[in-house]
Amino acid sequence: MRPLFPLALLAATCLAGVVPAGAVSTATGSPAYLTEIEGTQALAWVKAHNTQTLSTLQADPHYQPLFQQALALAQDRDRIPAPSMIAGQVYNFWQDSDHVRGIWRRTSLDSYRSAAPAWSTVIDLDALSASEHANWVWKGADCAEPTEHLCLVHLSDGGEDAVTLREFDLSTGGFVKDGFSLSRAKQEVAWVDDDTLLIARDWGLEHGHATVTPSSYAFVVKQLKRGQALGQATEIYRGKPTDMSVAPTELVDGDGHRVSLITRAVSFFEFEFRVMTPHGLVLLDLPKKATVEGLVANRLIVKIDQDWTPKGSAMVTAGSLVSLDAGHPDAPPMVIFKPTDRQSMDTVSVSRDRVVAGIYDNVRGQAWVFTPADAGWTARRLALPDNVSIDVADSNIHDENTFFDVTGFLSPTQLWLADAATGTATTIKSQPAKFDAAPYAVDQYEAVSTDGTKVPYFVVHRRDLKTDGSNPTLLYAYGGFQVSMTPTYSGALGKLWLDRGGVYVLANIRGGGEFGPRWHEAGVQTKRQHVFDDFASVGRDLIARKITSPDRLGIRGGSNGGLLMGVEFTQHPELWKAVIIDVPLLDMMNFETMSAGASWVGEYGSVHVPAQRRFLAGMSPLQNLKAGVKYPEPFIFTTTKDDRVGPVHARRFAARMEAMGLPFLYFEQTEGGHAAGANLVEKAEEQALEFTYLTRKLMP
Repeated sequence: MRPLFPLALLAATCLAGVVPAGAVSTATGSPAYLTEIEGTQALAWVKAHNTQTLSTLQADPHYQPLFQQALALAQDRDRIPAPSMIAGQVYNFWQDSDHVRGIWRRTSLDSYRSAAPAWSTVIDLDALSASEHANWVWKGADCAEPTEHLCLVHLSDGGEDAVTLREFDLSTGGFVKDGFSLSRAKQEVAWVDDDTLLIARDWGLEHGHATVTPSSYAFVVKQLKRGQALGQATEIYRGKPTDMSVAPTELVDGDGHRVSLITRAVSFFEFEFRVMTPHGLVLLDLPKKATVEGLVANRLIVKIDQDWTPKGSAMVTAGSLVSLDAGHPDAPPMVIFKPTDRQSMDTVSVSRDRVVAGIYDNVRGQAWVFTPADAGWTARRLALPDNVSIDVADSNIHDENTFFDVTGFLSPTQLWLADAATGTATTIKSQPAKFDAAPYAVDQYEAVSTDGTKVPYFVVHRRDLKTDGSNPTLLYAYGGFQVSMTPTYSGALGKLWLDRGGVYVLANIRGGGEFGPRWHEAGVQTKRQHVFDDFASVGRDLIARKITSPDRLGIRGGSNGGLLMGVEFTQHPELWKAVIIDVPLLDMMNFETMSAGASWVGEYGSVHVPAQRRFLAGMSPLQNLKAGVKYPEPFIFTTTKDDRVGPVHARRFAARMEAMGLPFLYFEQTEGGHAAGANLVEKAEEQALEFTYLTRKLMP
């Protein structure tokens, strides 16, 4: 593929005196060394651009006040500690100014319900990192059910997805001597019992062939017994090298039933499920687009993401939740929940004897409990607040206690504790208000997209808003992977944006899951232009309503949303004054060979399919930058340690803009992974940089 602009121009417009241009990739028009994520030349390029960006934004008089506010909010000790029930106690991972990397701690449920829980530290990540001269980032723990005293702790170097696993004994409070220890890899593990693991990871070359897929995930599952070395593990299942991944799961219910499950991900959205039995693996008769959510009363709980007609049964509508008899998986499924056209099931979990779920109706949350019965399932809606977001925060198989997060744009987050058996629910934690919500209101509008589809969006604004087009407005969306964007309380958004005169807009565009699988399917692969058109239509609707104008309208998105921003930047530069492109995909002609990019073919399509290649070529932000176009100056943000999307997309995009003489700001955090900063200070710094940029562009 020829470069889209002369190589002489590239050489002439690079940062003078920073790093030599080196070889230039004819496929991307950017220096080839930028693909070496931690290469010397690449990091020198990053350092030069970081210095330039920081000298611009941190010198702005708005930066320090914004940073101090963001840091105070991030480190505020009155945040709600997210609960995780393990072995009858509440566990929580916590970071603050005294615990920069964080502590894993626990308390009793009674104590947790109090205003000042008596926490005891289980693992101090700062102390562990110091003793081992490491930069450990917490990635969670998997504990062996039902006893849950043995756990595999996930530790990441700098925030990347690859983790080191170490066995920890909660009863003794220490790592197990000579216990299970798995070296760094992208890996999935399940406890079969206290002495047996199922592991999917990179097993190295076997018979001259790799054991990871092009997506960088494992496709071989092995069983490891206590005392065995990794090389002694026994193979249980081998997928195909062309798969996205293969992973094990162990499901346990409140009655002690167990199901060992092997999930083969053919693509990001297509799966095969195999149950381990004494006679070998048994393939479940499920549609490809389905997700196993848990086990209740020896019934597998399955979310169905495509219309499905089981043998001898009526059609099951996409978005439904069903149960399968784990002892007789060939028996007809029972429907637990069937959505309407404006409903979606967002979070699903299991308690001892029930299924609990967060369900959205026109992007407004509800909490439901489903109980198995002889003839099917009964349903009960819990009495939680209306017109907010409601999601399951945690539940466990030992009792009916279920935590729900309840939040809204102007409603500080609350944590509710429900008894799934009785249906009673009470507020046990409330986040104090971080800004005065009285002056503000939330409206929900609909924009009409280019094909006539109505696209809802929320506007958070001052009650005395003047519709004269003068309001600084930040528009956010995601639009992919069936992920729903719902109202959420943010102290940073309130203090750093709303209180300073800004308007915030959240768009529920296609590609997401706000209205179930069909809303997502309408925006995948070659249909993805619907996603981009929906977003632009919301922008135009805001302008038509005179809420804002192109000179006062900024947009922001990350990851898949970063791709959205890149496309909106290149397709509609006239609509936006500010564009924040976070941890993005931008080179869609090469994304399949970058980091975990091959895993997203189901979402984006493949350059190896002619029709999909043509579409990708026509929308890929990197390849569609054009000389002579007046683009806004974007702020491009990424992280070196992101091993999911990777920083190369952002680097190439910035390098091409640089070669074309286009203005931009670029910042690459050196740690933190795909979730950006590894600690609260770094996350506050990112927020301050972004809001300083927005202030400079939209609040002159």
